[in-house]
Amino acid sequence: MKSPDRWGDWGLTRMIRVAAPLGMIGRGPVCIGHKHRGEAAVGYFAGLDVSLEETAICIVDDEGRILREARVASERYALVAFFNALGMTMERVGLEACSLTAWLHQGLSEAGIPAVCIDARQAKAAIGAMPNKTDRNDARGLAQIMRTGWYRAVHVKSPSCRSWRALLTARRMLLNKRRDIENGVRALLREAGLKVGAPSRKDFPARVRELASGDAVLTGLVESLLSVIKVTTDEVARLTKRVLDEVRVEPTCRHLMTVPGVGPLTALAFRATVDRPDRFRKSRDVGAHLGLTPRRYQSGETDVQGRISRCGDELARTALYEAAHSLLIRSRKWSALRAWGMQVAKRRGIARARVAVARKLAVILHRMWVDKSEFRWGKQAATAAKAAR
Repeated sequence: MKSPDRWGDWGLTRMIRVAAPLGMIGRGPVCIGHKHRGEAAVGYFAGLDVSLEETAICIVDDEGRILREARVASERYALVAFFNALGMTMERVGLEACSLTAWLHQGLSEAGIPAVCIDARQAKAAIGAMPNKTDRNDARGLAQIMRTGWYRAVHVKSPSCRSWRALLTARRMLLNKRRDIENGVRALLREAGLKVGAPSRKDFPARVRELASGDAVLTGLVESLLSVIKVTTDEVARLTKRVLDEVRVEPTCRHLMTVPGVGPLTALAFRATVDRPDRFRKSRDVGAHLGLTPRRYQSGETDVQGRISRCGDELARTALYEAAHSLLIRSRKWSALRAWGMQVAKRRGIARARVAVARKLAVILHRMWVDKSEFRWGKQAATAAKAAR
């Protein structure tokens, strides 16, 4: 007997009863998904497992029965056309957070489809209960998660914030590539017994050419790499200018830059990551959102606090860490925040102090953004502000 194609039965309205989310699945009769059961309206939920080329879709009702499964191209028009042709009113359509999610979420939302972006780590933990990892099973698991409501929605950033983040990511990528090439040049010279030392970035090409001048083969190799470094440096400068131009016309970034240690890159990274400050109930939640709070493992009599979680946006977390370093080391003007950070450095070391100050900076920047308030340099200013209220 010829085995059926892997996706051959997709698109049929075969109904599968599910006793519990991600539980044992028993096959039921083939039927058309009905809109009403007796007098009660039926809710429909969909799970989308998105990949680069195709998206696996599973639709269930409010009792967990699978009504429809399909595979559609990972394009906005294809997904919108699929849901419009169903004739079912969806209550929730779930997508895991991935590189295509923001783009697809925007298209589905504009078409009136209630799309929800969910935390990928939480979805992985739930779907991991299935013995077999397939796109079809992942879509089924996401549909059941949507039905039960056991998920944490992820904020989808606005187009402007995504554009700013793309600009910062491109600049960081060029910086990393330039550093890799510079280290490669050092490695080539070191194999010939030549040590570059620690020249400034401006003097680095002259120093390399001086060391490689006695070897024609080595000179040709380093010249090619130095030309790439020059192009990369020029492009980094061009992207940096674009960052400054964006910050110059963004009032929120200009306001955040009044905090000592916070420059244009940190302000724009924080602005692009938070997007909407009202989505955080407390300013303290921003530090945890950016992965600047310690992990905790508690079970029975065991209660261990570890290092910071490093969850959330790495770009904003790194920018805040660099801003904290600038505040502690380079800033010359006294502030209560800097004094507190230096006390932490004396007790716990400068590395922990940077992390602690970065976490406080995240809280302060969010509160300033929400309240439209100014940075308070000392405790007297804070007392005066409370009295004024």
